[in-house]
Amino acid sequence: MRAIAIVEARMGSTRLTGKTLMDVAGKPLLQRCVDRLRLAHTVSEVVVATSTGAKDDVLAAYCAENGIACFRGSEDDVLGRVHGAAAAHPCDIIVQSGADCPFYDPDLVDMLVNICHWGGYAYTANDMTLTFPEGIDAHVMTFAALAASAAEATSAQEREDTPRFIWNHADRFPIFNLEARPGSKFNRPKIRLTVDYPEDMELTRRIYQTLGSDFTTEALLDLLDQHSDWVALNAHCEQMSAAYV
Repeated sequence: MRAIAIVEARMGSTRLTGKTLMDVAGKPLLQRCVDRLRLAHTVSEVVVATSTGAKDDVLAAYCAENGIACFRGSEDDVLGRVHGAAAAHPCDIIVQSGADCPFYDPDLVDMLVNICHWGGYAYTANDMTLTFPEGIDAHVMTFAALAASAAEATSAQEREDTPRFIWNHADRFPIFNLEARPGSKFNRPKIRLTVDYPEDMELTRRIYQTLGSDFTTEALLDLLDQHSDWVALNAHCEQMSAAYV
């Protein structure tokens, strides 16, 4: 079983343009995401999937200069781009990722990869119903499910949102959703730890400036418990695309 993480990355975000290479305590946001995914024991390789558009040349150059595998494909057909990246880096399982999540939990990634593989699921995640903090998540799918999606998905939404075809055809694709136990430290769905808005970036920078690069999700949540004003920074921001939206 070979699992790889594919990070969907572009420079053209409408809400926070250029965020992918914005500095987060000495490293670009993209590098923070890659570094977190590389900590997962089940992940053999991290591949950045960006577009062939000229504005994303800088991302391809960054990857080349920093030893990160990179695949370039359609700007609008994200599903096709991710499938192309997976086909170019043969694998059995894909951890579908975004360059806007610098707080991936490697233990959670490992858990969901193993559940997908040993449980015989096509797709495993922990935010089909949101119980964990937004951004402390992982979306894991088999190559077979990704290939079927790429071959059959027709709607613009399904081509733009990589796992949506699977969500829409749960009768065909066995899905497992991991939920945080009620009352546990990780059951904090109102905490937002992803980067779509300037407020998200401000919170991300504060966390990395305080904790450095090597920290657990438990340490991160302990820090936020000490700084309720930090949590309030982006509490009003809305998630644009997710299974639970």
